[in-house]
Amino acid sequence: MDLQAKLTILADAAKYDASCASSGSKRKREKDGLGNTTGIGICHSYTPDGRCVSLLKILLTNYCVYDCTYCVNRVSSDIPRARFTPEEVVSLTVEFYKRNYIEGLFLSSGVIQSPDYTMEQLIAVAKTLRSEQKFGGYIHLKMAPGASKDLVAEAGKWADRLSANIELPRQVDLDQLAPAKSHVEIQSTMSNIHERIEEAREEKQKFASAGQSTQMIVGATDASDAMILEKSSSLYKSYRMRRVYYSAFSPIPRRDSRLPLIAAPLAREHRLYEADWLLRFYGYTVGELTTPEEPNLSLENDPKLSWALRNRSFFPVDVNLAPEEALLRVPGLGVRSVRKIIKIRRFHKFRLEDLGRLRAAVARLKFFVITSDSNPSIWQLDSQSLPQLVKSPSPQLSLFRTGEL
Repeated sequence: MDLQAKLTILADAAKYDASCASSGSKRKREKDGLGNTTGIGICHSYTPDGRCVSLLKILLTNYCVYDCTYCVNRVSSDIPRARFTPEEVVSLTVEFYKRNYIEGLFLSSGVIQSPDYTMEQLIAVAKTLRSEQKFGGYIHLKMAPGASKDLVAEAGKWADRLSANIELPRQVDLDQLAPAKSHVEIQSTMSNIHERIEEAREEKQKFASAGQSTQMIVGATDASDAMILEKSSSLYKSYRMRRVYYSAFSPIPRRDSRLPLIAAPLAREHRLYEADWLLRFYGYTVGELTTPEEPNLSLENDPKLSWALRNRSFFPVDVNLAPEEALLRVPGLGVRSVRKIIKIRRFHKFRLEDLGRLRAAVARLKFFVITSDSNPSIWQLDSQSLPQLVKSPSPQLSLFRTGEL
């Protein structure tokens, strides 16, 4: 099989992995080297369904010893197979970079022979790019769960980011759909990465400077959004995960009867990203974003607005007096706006029009705040029509939406 045919198969096979952002990496180009990364990350392009395809994003091979029912590359799948050599991936990366097609590499693989053997092949690509080609661009290596500690340590020397996919939020889900995999083994790999990152930080050494990430499939089982967010929250706390990515389940050819007939709504994926943002940067807990009665996030309203409508007694919040944590609960005010408000209000009392100048969503937040010229009545907050007046706009279905919630 020629290189073009391999690329066609293995680039398409990599499209299901969403966790390919490069933000957070800093790497200086060596003298006479190729490429570099910066603190603001590199440019990305997006497919219509929101998946990132900006890096040279390929599998080393789509052969795999596992038979995960949700994966098109499973061992029992009747699909065209291909395998790059490490040298071919190095050549492609360098040639694509020189043509200004890409600025980095996202390299994953099916598991061949064993996790250790697979990682040895992936590491060979990254090591050759760094040491022989003097490549300073972004490299993300997908870890094979169960790989040895020594290989984890070696991978982090050459890659900017490492990731091991958690796959599904519950072990019972893996038992049903991917019985050869376990959360214990996957999280052991995460723990090894985390420990090595912490050691490198203390020793002021470079090791996976962009941290680690993971990915969960949404909608392949009956796991609720509450279960998914609980798992994400646990991973952030335990391993200082840089990012958890959510991938809406999409039916694959020759579907297993245990899988859903239809794809999970992309709007659900989008709401999970919004909820994830609130957990990480706004001080919310999973128990506030979901309830026992409603374990799934609303597809109609963003999770911050949904919380506000369930907790109307918390409002109105005085923009000129309230602490930061209260302001962050106001629909339409984001982290950047709140920081600006706290800084400016020492010298100037805010009016509604001033909030508009900060590009805050005044049409929504005016029902939830007190300003020097506005004080919503209790009738407005208790009105049955309020949900329609403040209804969220349609989701933009972007993986990296960071606007004002």
